[in-house]
Amino acid sequence: MTVTQPEARPGPIDYLYACFAWTTFILCLIPALLSATILPGLDRRRHWVSVFARLFFRLAGIRVTVRGLENLPTEHCVVVANHASYLDGPILQAWLPPRFSYVIKSEMQKVPLAGFMLNRIGSRFVERFAASASARDARTLMRAANNGEALAFFPEGTFRLEPGLGRFRPGAFLSAIKSSIPVVPVVIHGSRKILPSGTLLASRGDLEIDILEPIGPEQPAFARARELSNLARERILMVLDEPDLETAV
Repeated sequence: MTVTQPEARPGPIDYLYACFAWTTFILCLIPALLSATILPGLDRRRHWVSVFARLFFRLAGIRVTVRGLENLPTEHCVVVANHASYLDGPILQAWLPPRFSYVIKSEMQKVPLAGFMLNRIGSRFVERFAASASARDARTLMRAANNGEALAFFPEGTFRLEPGLGRFRPGAFLSAIKSSIPVVPVVIHGSRKILPSGTLLASRGDLEIDILEPIGPEQPAFARARELSNLARERILMVLDEPDLETAV
């Protein structure tokens, strides 16, 4: 018979690190907010917010390894990444080029300070629940992609405590198909361990980011959004050390 060992409870060092990490985050958030507030020009605001995002991870002692930056097209594209933690947005903001607009659930607009800063760096907000608003947001994203914006999505829409890759929503893939621009799958490793769902107790850990080869419009999967979504999920699952929740029993 297999005996399941109980999870170790956090100790004083764990709480000290969490306090240190949150203090570091706040100290980096203040100049990021100031940059987003006072600097003219979207590109300039994005650049400095990215600088302070990278600074946070370095000061917090979180080692980040990025592989595959050469796979990002120089022209506009759609990035789709797995979603496991509130850290995932700052991770992409820190290490993707500042030309990307982030597609974020509309509820984030109501979060004090975060909603303001996200607006100031050109994020796109989408409604997840109201059908009419969701359809309107989808049309807006298609126009943005068609006008040359590089977009970054978390197509799962949200994250959960349970490890694994959830079902993808179609918006990212419809935008790519409509605009005939590549889809770039991105895999984030380690963020769930550092800041999982349902807790503010940040833990020590390392991060890895794998930017995979783009899926171009010439590939057969671009015929339908579901086929393109499935191909992107397959590529992410090949690299992500987590199960496929869409097929899990």
